[in-house]
Formats: sequence, C-alpha cells, structure tokens
Amino acid sequence: MFAKVLVANRGEIAVRVQQTLKTLGIATVAVYSDPDNTASHVLMADEAWPLGGQTAAETYLDMEKLLTIARRCGAEAIHPGYGFLSENPKFAKACDDAGIVFIGPSPESMEALGDKIRSKQLARQAGVTVVPNSPPCDGIDTAVEEFVAAWGFPLLVKAAAGGGGRGMRLVNSLEELAPALDSAAREAHAAFGDGRVFLEHYVRRPRHVEIQVLADSLGNTVHLLERECSIQRRYQKIIEETPSPAVTPELRRQMGEAAVALARSAGYVNAGTVEFLLNSENGQFYYLEMNTRLQVEHPITEEVLGIDLVEWQVRIASGEELTFRQDDIRARGHAVECRIYAEDPYNDFVPSVGTLVRWLPPSGPGLRLDSGATQGQSISTYYDPMLAKLIAWGPNRSSSLHRMDLALSEFPVLGVVTNISFLRQVIRHPRFLEGEYDTGFLNSDMGVGQPEFSQETLNLAQALAAWAADAVSPQRPQIQEGQAAYENNPWLSAGKLRLP
Repeated sequence: MFAKVLVANRGEIAVRVQQTLKTLGIATVAVYSDPDNTASHVLMADEAWPLGGQTAAETYLDMEKLLTIARRCGAEAIHPGYGFLSENPKFAKACDDAGIVFIGPSPESMEALGDKIRSKQLARQAGVTVVPNSPPCDGIDTAVEEFVAAWGFPLLVKAAAGGGGRGMRLVNSLEELAPALDSAAREAHAAFGDGRVFLEHYVRRPRHVEIQVLADSLGNTVHLLERECSIQRRYQKIIEETPSPAVTPELRRQMGEAAVALARSAGYVNAGTVEFLLNSENGQFYYLEMNTRLQVEHPITEEVLGIDLVEWQVRIASGEELTFRQDDIRARGHAVECRIYAEDPYNDFVPSVGTLVRWLPPSGPGLRLDSGATQGQSISTYYDPMLAKLIAWGPNRSSSLHRMDLALSEFPVLGVVTNISFLRQVIRHPRFLEGEYDTGFLNSDMGVGQPEFSQETLNLAQALAAWAADAVSPQRPQIQEGQAAYENNPWLSAGKLRLP
C-alpha cells in the first residue's frame, strides 16, 4: 500500500478521494490554483502545494507542474480523479516514466479505450454492436462527405478524447457542420488537450445506460451492475439512478457480459465504465464509449453494493487482487444522485457566479453528500459549476426518490442561483416517477424547465428557509421521520406563511 498519494484534481472529487485515502492511512497531497487557495480539498489535505495560475490550462492540466510537485513532496502515486488529466494517456505514461504510480488503467489501454474512435474498433472485435461513426475529421473532407451521404442528418460531432458532454455538437444540416466541427474541436482541445473530433450517427431518444467494471492485474474482471443516466442537459448527466427501471435481469446480464468482454479484450486494469445507448422497446443496446476513469456518478453504485470504488482503485494500483467475484455482486435497494450546479436552469443553464452566502446541505438516514463547497466560498467561471452531488438510498425506488425530494426541499443555498428547484421538478414528474423517460426527456416535455415561481419569490423563500433552519438547529437541517419531523419542520410548526 502507498504511503503518500497526490490528488491531481479539485472540488468534490478531490475531497472524495482524500476521504478514502485517509481511511486507508495514506498521507494526502493536494494541489491548487490561485482561486482554490482556501478550497475544502486544500484545507483537508496533509500537504497542499500551489500550482500558480487561474485557468485549467495553467494549473490542473499542466503535467510538468503536477509531476514536479509529486517528486518534490515524495508522493508514490497520483490519483487523477475525473476530468482534467484523468483520461490522458500521455500523463499516465509520464507518471510511469517518473516512477510514480498512476492510479488508473495503463497508458496503453487508456489510449485504446479512452480514444472513442479506437474503442469502437475494439468493441466490434469483441462482438459488441456499436453506433456507426466516421474517422477523425479535420474540416469537411472526403470521409465526412461519405459519412453524411450514408447516414444523413441529424448527426453528432464528438470529441475523440474526454467526456462530460464537452466537444459535442448536434448537427441538423450541412450548413451547420463546418462551424460545429470547428467549435467542438476548440472546446475539446481546451478541456482535454486533444482537439480531434469525429462524426457519429444520431440515435433518436435512446436511454443512456452504463456498466461499471473493475479489473485487477491478476486477470479478474467483474461488472458492478448498471447506472441509468438518461436525464441530461447538453449531453451532461444531471440525475442518475441504479438499478435502471428499464433493465431486466436478462438485459443486465447481456450488457454486463459485453462490458466485461470489452475490458478483457483491451487488457484493462482498474475501474472503468462502459456506456451504452439502449432501445428500451426492443432491448437492443449499442456501445457508445468507455470512460477510463472514475465516473462522477460512482456513489450510487457504492450505495447499493457497499463497495468503495476509490479504495479498490488504490488497492488494484498497489497490486492487490479483487476479493470478490461476479457471483458475489448483489444490489441492495435503490440509489439516485442529483448533481447540484451553480447555474440558472430557467435561463439556458447559464453558470452563476458569486459567493455562497448560505450553504446548508441536508442530512439524515439514507442521504449522502459529496461536495467541495463551503459557506463563504467564491464560485468563479474558471471551472465546472458543479457544487455537489446529493445521493439518496432507499430499500426501493419509490423510497429513495421520496428521500431525494425531501432532501432537495431542505437545501437552502444563497448567493448563487442553483438548479435545485429544477431537479425537484424532474424527480416529481409523472414520467420520471414511472421510469418512462429517455435522453430527450428535458427537451421534449414542456412541463419541465419552466419556473414554478418568480426568481424574486424563490430568493425570498430560500432566505426564509436558511433563517428557519438556523432557528431550528445551530448546525444543519436533519431529515427525520414521524412526529419528530413535524415538530422540527418550521414550515409545518410555524403555521401559514404568505409570500407576495
């Protein structure tokens, strides 16, 4: 086991990784940009080293700075988290060359699977059905013209590296294609240091279902069931759940076996996620891509399986063998995750900046919050606007959704606009409650995305909620059940409240 690990990331995932490292008795090293000098991941680390600079390119994407700090502080390994350099094979190779363990897959398998174009070739060789795609594009060349002639519009422009919806554009006509190729390539280069893009056939309104895989260096590979990720805005997931309401036991077996076959064919080691597009009407699924890193939504898998994925990333990287096999994997209950963003969902999801004047996350049975945000923190435009991930577990789907609804209702945030009220709209929607939704849900249903109240009223309500929460408890609101919940709920016990 390692003695000291550098976490090459920021925000909630840097906090999340450090929590497991500390549990394992491993010394933690944080790195930080100028805007992050008092961030949570910096304050909780055993050591914190400045990167110097503000933008991602100047800081968390600068390989040489990270490796220099790792050598100077004596870190034996680097955990990349997700995003930034987590799927960059050049960084993984540079770590190897420097004698520092990269906690993730090998540079070779990362290059093969992290590159969406090459991974599709591997998937075909492994017998997995894939969504049709073009070779890499550099403007409208012959290969692009042939692909358009074969598949027509609409189609997707996608980044060959990275993920999270960056470098992706929906194109509906030939006139839109050249600008989409250019803007997607620039965005991909800025986010991942790789500006290659390609075309992909657009599958209309599928479900997005992914399979978590885990493999050690001794030849053991298992899948950790599925995650339903179809609620998306701008190709970015915002709500995930497991088990998926659309996946039958037989379909789960087929998708899991396909994911394991792909991982084995690439000699994959460590944690990874195989993403599929699913036609829930006929059960046909298509390989989309493999994320060669820890996923943002990994906590829901941990909640239903009782497995710490970060711990197993570290153990596998240190050479340990998996202590469980496929037949040992059994889900318990249901979990759902909502991503809390500093953005205005009723104004085209524009990011919101400012200071977190009030930040009072809920807590209680079946709840988990993964966050790097703190009250008084300044939210800037330099990085992704995600503030936290709220996870609710229950013995069944209805109970976990009820807990999530209640938790979101007791989450006052002041200083920036968030998507909390929007998330409540989604999880209360009849189609979502019935499990009858797909990736087009947010674009197709006019009942979602419309504010229930004016922004002035919402601001007033949140201010009152923050005040009431302080009046009830000097710490934070607690989600409880029964008579105690009524007595501790200021909205129920204080009588009627009139808003203008």
